[in-house]
Amino acid sequence: MEHYKTLQVFQKFPSSGVFHLNLNRPSQRNALSRDFFPEFSIALQSLDQNPNASVIVLSGTGDHFCSGIDIKTLDSVANDTGDRGRSGERLRRDIKYLQEAITAIERCRKPVIAAIKGACIGGGIDIVTACDIRYCSKDAFFSVKEVDMGLTADLGTLQRLPGIVGFGNAMELALTGRRFSGQEAKELGLVSRVFGSKEELDEGVKIIAEGIAAKSPLAVTGTKAVLLRSRDSSVEQGLDYVATWNSSVLVSDDLMEAVSAHLQKRKPTFSKL
Repeated sequence: MEHYKTLQVFQKFPSSGVFHLNLNRPSQRNALSRDFFPEFSIALQSLDQNPNASVIVLSGTGDHFCSGIDIKTLDSVANDTGDRGRSGERLRRDIKYLQEAITAIERCRKPVIAAIKGACIGGGIDIVTACDIRYCSKDAFFSVKEVDMGLTADLGTLQRLPGIVGFGNAMELALTGRRFSGQEAKELGLVSRVFGSKEELDEGVKIIAEGIAAKSPLAVTGTKAVLLRSRDSSVEQGLDYVATWNSSVLVSDDLMEAVSAHLQKRKPTFSKL
């Protein structure tokens, strides 16, 4: 398995199909360094292509999920000199490069579940809004912090958060930069459930992830792909897309196995993807 400076990738239970991807700079509260962005893309691509990986649980090592982008990373982006037009063009390319690392979560065919504890600030919100499912512990707290840093958030929060919590709520959170709790995140719809402790979060997410991993991989990856496409399409376009998708994969061994298992009152067993 690859070695990373800013990440940990591991599997607690080899037969489960669940892989853990941890932001791994606990002494910096998992702030996003320059090295994080290429490593994150590579790690997700690797897990996407790994037939043993069915579900990815994304979390942070230590007490916090992510404290946002590292100030040193911001300095490296901002301190470009020379011709204003050329430096602006370079900056645009650089921002697009950083954006691609976050969008890699959506490009990964496998479901990515965010398990959030402690701080989830700035770039942390960019990351979790790109995830497929989000859970947190009751000690978690959130902030769309960029406005307090003199920045307009540019890695995905302003594009994804309105579809999750509603336009008005997203506008309020992004303009105030205020801190909000895990419970408020649940009320807003940013997370699906709040767990009483970090231990309960780990156990609860383990059960959920293993449950998804036991399902048909064709059905799971298809559901993610169709939902993401439908989010950015009209209902008619979304229906057309799923009709085309299912015309190629609906008739499968997975369908026959699911039906047989249901009739025989047993758990289905699916081939890896």
